[in-house]
Amino acid sequence: MNYYLAPLEGITTYIYRNTYHSMFAPMDKYFTPFLVPRPKKGFSSRELNDILPEHNQGLFVVPQLLTNRAEDFIYAARMLADAGYGEVNVNLGCPSGTVVPKGKGAGFLAHPAELERFLDEIFSKLTLRISVKTRIGMECPEEFGALFRIFQKFPLEELVIHPRVREDYYKNQPNLTVFGKAFRESKCPACYNGDIFSRGDLEKLLGEFPGLPAVMLGRGIIANPALLEECAGISLAARESGEAQGMQAGKLQKFQQFHDALFQNYQEALGGDRNVLFKMKEVWTYMIQSFTNYKHYAKQIKKAETVQAYGAAVRGLFREQEVTGHGRFSF
Repeated sequence: MNYYLAPLEGITTYIYRNTYHSMFAPMDKYFTPFLVPRPKKGFSSRELNDILPEHNQGLFVVPQLLTNRAEDFIYAARMLADAGYGEVNVNLGCPSGTVVPKGKGAGFLAHPAELERFLDEIFSKLTLRISVKTRIGMECPEEFGALFRIFQKFPLEELVIHPRVREDYYKNQPNLTVFGKAFRESKCPACYNGDIFSRGDLEKLLGEFPGLPAVMLGRGIIANPALLEECAGISLAARESGEAQGMQAGKLQKFQQFHDALFQNYQEALGGDRNVLFKMKEVWTYMIQSFTNYKHYAKQIKKAETVQAYGAAVRGLFREQEVTGHGRFSF
């Protein structure tokens, strides 16, 4: 079983990837937040910073590209190949209202004929590995049958499926019926993505789909960076044989160590309290929900305008609350 870190815009950048990789069980692949190729301009300075080889040493990183123009994808993919990357990923899943109306991300799924021409051109002109991350349609799951037949025409490295339609965003339940059919019939490995928040969630998934080659962890692992270790059973015997209070203290300490390292790394890389606080607040949108009685602290963190106020709110949280084990989050 392989484990991948999902691309979350603004969060899973090289700073987060490296901090996570240094402290928790490593991912088999790390997918970057989407990069937007610009005709004859390449990537923005922020995007280039995220994919610099020296910022990703020791990590298996897969850059994800967001575009509906084959020529732009090819240009960007060749730049990435020259930088040493062996695989790129096509973003067909982003549900954002600023992306979909342009026919990009999940919006590209509404134009299957154009999508097929796009894939035909990039596969005919590129030699590096190409994977796809997709939703199952724009409005209804029935759309995926035609989309899946298109995907099967090409030698995909992998098909990562988030079995929701765009209109679901992250609500409603993932459609396991649609995923199951694709998993059984796909010519390339099919990776599952969506709503894995606990070891129990993964065990239930594997019970339905034995032999699943890979899962992609997103919101669940940002909320609980120890999730992969729990899912993979790393040090499980030691945890099960330990005292409950000791295990709880150890997990809380690891969360705090991770937070402190991430905070420091943002400070060193970004500079300026405002930028650092913005990035940490993005992470806390997810991670706060792993704590007991978190709502008061969430408000304090959100309204903090100085590093001092932020630090006081976070220290109070770690001192006064515990890490929960329920693995279910309200977002």
